[in-house]
Amino acid sequence: MASVFEPRDPAFADRVRASFARQAAMATIGATLAKVEAGRVVIELPWSAHLTQQHGFLHAGMVATALDSACGYAGFTLMAADAAVLTIEFKINLLAPAKGQRFRMVGEVVKPGRTVTVVEGKAFAIDGDQEKLVANMNATLMAVVGRDGIQQ
Repeated sequence: MASVFEPRDPAFADRVRASFARQAAMATIGATLAKVEAGRVVIELPWSAHLTQQHGFLHAGMVATALDSACGYAGFTLMAADAAVLTIEFKINLLAPAKGQRFRMVGEVVKPGRTVTVVEGKAFAIDGDQEKLVANMNATLMAVVGRDGIQQ
């Protein structure tokens, strides 16, 4: 059961969407923002040959990249309106080959904080009507306020 969090910024969803739209890395790999809720974000990614490793599976680096963004934006939903977000640490467990037609990356806040937030992520491979958990991530995020060169 997901926790219910009260966002500090009532316009959090618009802020997340605007930030995601500026993120060239997600555009490069074809990822889209599917859902934005207080403490939870879902990113979707279609399979693409140019994102695979030598066996045709989605490369672990692509899984980690999209899952890091899902976790980061989940934490960002609960941060103050003047804060930006940076990942300061993550650990990923690759549980199965990322084989599917598309992928769903879910980030969910475990413990929000004024400066440091802890988030869990799950990556699912979707193949037809079958869905398989392929990776777990634990991430620690930092709220950044008033730093030159880092925008919200």
